[in-house]
Amino acid sequence: MSAASGTLGSSSAAEPASETVPLRRMIAFLIMIFGMFMSILDIQIVSASLSEIQAGLSASATEVSWVQTAYLIAEVIAIPLSGFLSRAFGTRLLFAISAAGFTASSFMCGLTSNIDQMILWRAVQGFLGAGMIPTVFASAYTVFPRSKMSIVTPAIGLVATLAPTIGPTVGGYITDISSWHWLFFINVLPGIGITLGVLALVDFDKPNFALLDHFDWFGFAAMAGFLGSLEYVLEEGPQYQWFEDESVAIMGVVCALSTVAFFYRVLTAKEPIVDIRAFANRNFAIGSIFSFCVGIGLYGMTYIYPRYLAEIRGYNPLMIGETMFVSGLAMFLAAPIVGRMTTKVDPRYMIGAGLLIFALSTWQMTWITSQYDFYELVWPQIFRGLGIMLAMIPVNNIALGTLPPERMKNASGLFNLTRNLGGAVGLALINTVLNDRTDLHISRLHDVVNWGNASAVEMLNALTQRFQGQGDAQLMALKVLWQRVHQQAAVMGYADAFYLLTIFYIGLSVLVIVVKRPQPGAGAAEAH
Repeated sequence: MSAASGTLGSSSAAEPASETVPLRRMIAFLIMIFGMFMSILDIQIVSASLSEIQAGLSASATEVSWVQTAYLIAEVIAIPLSGFLSRAFGTRLLFAISAAGFTASSFMCGLTSNIDQMILWRAVQGFLGAGMIPTVFASAYTVFPRSKMSIVTPAIGLVATLAPTIGPTVGGYITDISSWHWLFFINVLPGIGITLGVLALVDFDKPNFALLDHFDWFGFAAMAGFLGSLEYVLEEGPQYQWFEDESVAIMGVVCALSTVAFFYRVLTAKEPIVDIRAFANRNFAIGSIFSFCVGIGLYGMTYIYPRYLAEIRGYNPLMIGETMFVSGLAMFLAAPIVGRMTTKVDPRYMIGAGLLIFALSTWQMTWITSQYDFYELVWPQIFRGLGIMLAMIPVNNIALGTLPPERMKNASGLFNLTRNLGGAVGLALINTVLNDRTDLHISRLHDVVNWGNASAVEMLNALTQRFQGQGDAQLMALKVLWQRVHQQAAVMGYADAFYLLTIFYIGLSVLVIVVKRPQPGAGAAEAH
């Protein structure tokens, strides 16, 4: 792999890559990693504080959900575009534009006074900030020698998985200490520092502005229609019975037509907006599948835990953040260990073990009750954090480690897109399962909890006695009993969702047998 490392370094920097990484380059890369951390963090930083944002902007529950949806749609469109823009503008200029735009739109999000403004600036924030994510992945594999990957890869993997995991924790603390406005204002000073640091230190490659003359606007429109409408359908479908809703059905048609136009264009255009030839590399294709599937668990668990804690346990944003911190701590502690393992252990075994450990974490949650609290969630969250790190870091190496340098920037965008799309699909599936299975369990419990059920009657009588003298005691007792039935049905819906995730990740772990292990000395030649 040393020969490949030299090729990678020389193609993307002025001087050949050596075993010693210059301090300037290391500092520049760390600044870029922090920028990527901010961009990914902002996907989930609002998740535990949506009720406060809703109240502050006088928005409905449906409207406030677009604070996340707008960001995700814009980010999904921009991520694959980053490959072309990185080649045209160069790493330095693209990253600086992304960081500056992300910072400015974050400031505007904090100043908004109504939900329409918030949705607009969140979309701008997601679109401009998205360029920082794949640029970091591409820079790691094209700048650093292969001998440094055991240090660099865990750092990137940690950021990519830790940021969305601790998003609710960070958001909960900020909202509790000050207000939801500071979820966005907190980005301003670091964003300015990142922009200036990148402009001063990054010198990984040179821009090729001539590429902009061949920018494929039709391909970009088709890609935006394809990915944007797909994200909309996945976000909105579960709560509106999918295509029974007119807007979801219309966006579904837009998605189908745009998909055909997009793939026709990228396969026939002289300079396509996205080069999908990277998928011809078997390891990249399989690594992207794993990235998609890990994204389901990464974003799905970051959604389902806070929802359970808020809906069933009645936690506020700070309490949710404190509970979710366990997974982030497990990831942080596991990263250096997993990094050292990548040089000594077959990555296929690591991925398989990671997926099985993740399945163990979801299997433990299949026994969930309405009394599950911080301590009951500790071990499932520890196993979740460890499993994701064990799976994600070697997946990065397998997918990107054998590609030739000229495909790296574009492939990095595609690879990161698969993780985000996996998250979108995961959220849609989890929401669908929760909605459908909760309705099923409510129906079944209603059939059981009736006047012929001695336990139900006994509980109703006890509740009626408790509310004596406080109004219509029997009506109040019936309301509390109805709430408990619905709560138990919801808890059983959560258990079903965790059970399906367990089966899914056990089955996925078998897929590692078709992965070809990257061999020492593999590189650009192997990718063809």
